[in-house]
Amino acid sequence: MGKLIKNHWARLIVLTAAVYQVAAAIEGFFWPKIFWDFLTKNLDGAVKPLPILQIINLVFGIIMFCWEWPLGFLAGTAMHRSIEARLVVLPMAALAAALLYQATNPALYYTIALGVYFWAYSEGEIVVKTPWSLPQRGKSGKV
Repeated sequence: MGKLIKNHWARLIVLTAAVYQVAAAIEGFFWPKIFWDFLTKNLDGAVKPLPILQIINLVFGIIMFCWEWPLGFLAGTAMHRSIEARLVVLPMAALAAALLYQATNPALYYTIALGVYFWAYSEGEIVVKTPWSLPQRGKSGKV
């Protein structure tokens, strides 16, 4: 058995959440609803008459999908390899998703992925230059 590569696991969770967030944003264009509308009606302006929150969720979903897949021009760059940048962007994507009623599940997925990325970061994992490849062993035989 091998060692669990936590950043790969978190990447799969984020990819799932991003696809779900894009689908939820598109659904939100047709049935706009704020998740917290049972507490207050003050946030209804974010989804209707202008679909501001839906557009924000659509953009976050597309960005997160392109970042985690990653696109060819993004693969291997410092942005793609930075777990710290992910730890900054994921809470914002989760917050945007938590506000839209249709996107509450991606908010939970992003939160779980944030915890897994933090676990990977605290153990010193790195994101390799070539996407979906294994990290190379050092000369001492340790990972």
